Amino acid sequence: MNTAVTILLTVLLFGILIFLHEFGHFFTAKLFGIRVNEFALGMGPKLFSFTRGETEYSLRPFPIGGYCAMEGEDEESDDPKSFGAQKAWKRIIVVVAGAVMNLLLGLLLLAFLLVQKEQYLSNTITGIGDAVVSEEALLPGDTITAVNGYKVLCDYDFNYAMSRYGGGAMTFTVERNGEKVTVENVTIDTEKITGKDNGFVFYVKPIPRTFVSVLDQTWRYAVSIARVVWGGLIDLITGNVGLDAMSGPIGTAEIIGAAAQSGTTFMESLNNLLWIMALLTINLGIFNLLPVPALDGGRLLFLVYEAIFRKPVPAKYEGVVHMIGFVLLMGLMVVVAFNDIVKLFA
Repeated sequence: MNTAVTILLTVLLFGILIFLHEFGHFFTAKLFGIRVNEFALGMGPKLFSFTRGETEYSLRPFPIGGYCAMEGEDEESDDPKSFGAQKAWKRIIVVVAGAVMNLLLGLLLLAFLLVQKEQYLSNTITGIGDAVVSEEALLPGDTITAVNGYKVLCDYDFNYAMSRYGGGAMTFTVERNGEKVTVENVTIDTEKITGKDNGFVFYVKPIPRTFVSVLDQTWRYAVSIARVVWGGLIDLITGNVGLDAMSGPIGTAEIIGAAAQSGTTFMESLNNLLWIMALLTINLGIFNLLPVPALDGGRLLFLVYEAIFRKPVPAKYEGVVHMIGFVLLMGLMVVVAFNDIVKLFA
């Protein structure tokens, strides 16, 4: 796939995610009668704009964000239709609506991907694969509930746990005959799994595709992805991983390009792209709810304070906090973009 197509796909995917996020804010604001001054897709100078009613709609060149600028959101306003004039519960709904839209999109994409499968992998062992070196303590019929303390909800969790904790002796928590059993020192030959031998870890009981199982697997996958995202953020904060482990738009574009080329058919390539999109939109939804200034979670924190103490933080002070947060986030994006470029040419 050439560079132009990769860039186009990246802009399209980011554009959809950003549009849905900002549309969540826009729709709920309009629903509650809040004046929206501008609905912008993209950042930077205006490329194109038009006005309908009280709102200006604009397209901007950099697909790294967008905004739904509401009257009285970051400044004092006497307009009865301003954001600050609304009840706290209405403003809370408007603030979280963007992230909710991203999370809903993630659920829909996962459901679309999973409904194509004829069956799903359960956590119940039916046989021990040849990649398991020490198999005596694990038995057919065991249902895996955790690996090294990491809770296993579906096969996605097991694969993640293997990639993170594999390569040495592991502790499995299983449900056996209705009882919780801890199995220690389970060793798996990870080279046998990834090597040309195509070894297996376990054979597991299949779950037939039904309406209920699709919903159940969709929810399990969504929760599992959210846990991985949250765990990655904690690793970043605690220093377990460095900033070079993060990817911005440039690194994501490379991933999108690789995903689009990895399928042998059009449908496989499309599904690979939709899987990446599901990961991105769930990531975006969770990231925006973090209690960080300039993010939706930072605004939510101020609103929760107001709801508890019945007194809002003055808009000018809140605006300064969000501006500082915005500058810091832009600085972080520059650092991440620089790392992406370095990795691209390494």
